[in-house]
Amino acid sequence: MFFLQKYLNIGGLIYIALLKILRLANYIKTYRPFLLFLGKFFLTYILLSVVYQFYLSQTVVKPNDVDPFTRLVGVQTEFLAELFAADVNLSPHENQPSIKLIYNGNYVARIIEGCNALSVMILFVSFVVAFTGKFRTTVLFMVFGCVLIHFLNISRIALLASAIYHYPQYEGFLHGVLFPLFIYGVVFLLWVIWVNKFSADAK
Repeated sequence: MFFLQKYLNIGGLIYIALLKILRLANYIKTYRPFLLFLGKFFLTYILLSVVYQFYLSQTVVKPNDVDPFTRLVGVQTEFLAELFAADVNLSPHENQPSIKLIYNGNYVARIIEGCNALSVMILFVSFVVAFTGKFRTTVLFMVFGCVLIHFLNISRIALLASAIYHYPQYEGFLHGVLFPLFIYGVVFLLWVIWVNKFSADAK
């Protein structure tokens, strides 16, 4: 009798386990598109973030130095500002890994690694890959989006320097709210266009 009860208990546990497996299989089947999206998004994001960190570890070798792409952002910001007759100069920061941005002789801002918008580009690319479309269309849209984000970013820094110079009392709002909202708003708009016009799920 004891052995019979034991086997019945084991059989019951196996039955419950099978029910749970079936329930999980149904759950995966029901939410498969969403789970695929999450998987592709996080896999791409993690992979690109690792590559980016490797790039930083290989290119930032001196104390208080910035990576080459951040320096490029600074140079292009200076060039863009000078097109509009602004007196902008760059200077290495003595105590921090950043570049001083001098506007009309005043130190108004610093350009750090986080100002190069590469993290925003990684986020943008990860989302596009998660809602992938045709290979050529996907690549072209990612390139277009990253170039647009880069141009908007250098425009943001140039305008921010001018705004802080003329309205220093609003520095926190300008740097922390207004300009980031603009950049992320454009990225969100690009995502909407991608999902509705070009992705495999557009139809």
